[in-house]
Amino acid sequence: MSPNRQLVATLGVIDALLLFFLVNPWFSADQVSDTIRIITTWAFWILFIAIVVLMFQERNNSGATEVQVEGPAFARFLFSNTQAGWFWLPIRLFVGFSWLEAGWHKLAPTDGVWGKGWLDGGTALQGFWTNAVAVSPEGKGQITYDWYREFLNVMLTNQWYVWFAWLIVFGELLIGLGLITGTLTGPAAFFGALMNSSFMLAGSTSSNPVLFTMAIGLMLGWKVAGYIGLDRYLLPLVGVPWRAQVQTAQPASAPTPSTT
Repeated sequence: MSPNRQLVATLGVIDALLLFFLVNPWFSADQVSDTIRIITTWAFWILFIAIVVLMFQERNNSGATEVQVEGPAFARFLFSNTQAGWFWLPIRLFVGFSWLEAGWHKLAPTDGVWGKGWLDGGTALQGFWTNAVAVSPEGKGQITYDWYREFLNVMLTNQWYVWFAWLIVFGELLIGLGLITGTLTGPAAFFGALMNSSFMLAGSTSSNPVLFTMAIGLMLGWKVAGYIGLDRYLLPLVGVPWRAQVQTAQPASAPTPSTT
């Protein structure tokens, strides 16, 4: 095992222990001070990002392209065969039009004002965040995780809703257009799932669980989900299918025979 893989394994174990400390049902992290809980949460995410970076660096090492577990034939067809593009097409269109409608609803003029409540100061988003972070006298709120409540409070305090509202409106429009036309379907589905996760973390259910589940499928089938669309022509232009430059050991040279 390479030193890089050993480090990933070590950090993975530590990260798993930190996560166990935060979410286990037997010993609540709430029983310790807020400072320790916040430090543990930050340590978990920092280690998680470090693991991802190290794994990304591992892609060029020998053995990085080995198939460890062979998937069933149906899964290979669904996620790797271009004919499966017809299966993903209606899913892609459904999710795409849902995002496009959501973005257009925020952008469309109301009382003659384009993007009212969103592009004119973000008051609509401010209200959403304010309601999300609210906690009742009984200590109940819409947000389950304290770290996410603290994150929204930071954005509220710094008035980030002013520019974040623009990001949401045009992000939803771009995600919708990308999925409908099959343009970079994988990244579009990823950012859609990221927004779904953000809304659900803030306590908003609505259609987010359905869209999130479908987006996961589109991400898994990113190679073929947009084949009935512009990805058929775009992905080859950006180098898909990719071939990793795997480092291989050089064969040892044969010894020179003696002339004596």
